[in-house]
Amino acid sequence: MAEVTIPILAGRECSVAATKSFIASLTAILSLVAAWTDEDDLKRAADESPHVLRDAWDLDWSPAVPALTGANGLFVLGRGLSYAIAQEAALKLKETCGLHAEAFSAAEVKHGPMALVGAGFPVIMLTPGDEGQAAFAELAADFIDRGAQVLMAGGEQDGALTLLSLPGLHPALAPLATIQSFYSFAISLSLARGLDPDRPPHLRKVTKTR
Repeated sequence: MAEVTIPILAGRECSVAATKSFIASLTAILSLVAAWTDEDDLKRAADESPHVLRDAWDLDWSPAVPALTGANGLFVLGRGLSYAIAQEAALKLKETCGLHAEAFSAAEVKHGPMALVGAGFPVIMLTPGDEGQAAFAELAADFIDRGAQVLMAGGEQDGALTLLSLPGLHPALAPLATIQSFYSFAISLSLARGLDPDRPPHLRKVTKTR
């Protein structure tokens, strides 16, 4: 029904949880915005994306698996462009790992949700690659002071478990690399929790609505 379409060429997606279609859509948007703005840095980021995504897949987040294997719920935090992937990560943790994961903006999590945070409560922080990064260190320290188990991608903080990330990426490309690394991790976590990440219970690939 659309007048203009952009094929994302993701190929057939066999698992119920959509991953290739999500990340390929983001890559297409990155390329489209780079063409619109004609910004050299953004165009270079789009050109680098296939290699970056390949390298991001190989980053080892396995040290985070034991921290979440027995968890019941957690927060996933982002800000700006990383807030979108925080929402995606929370959805995939629900679908593939049976975790009650909730995504929040780091700018707003202190208002009400912070009341749930106590000793051992898991918090995944997906640090943005822009000027919002500085605020994450202070927020991470606050969570750690409350006894939370903080897992931090894109930054480091004393008392937090560091999730590996690729350095020096354009702020518009960094979230794509982070969610790619997360996807690899989610497979391991789902299996560790005794689940099949390709076939979540009670879900089908196509959901019919009326």
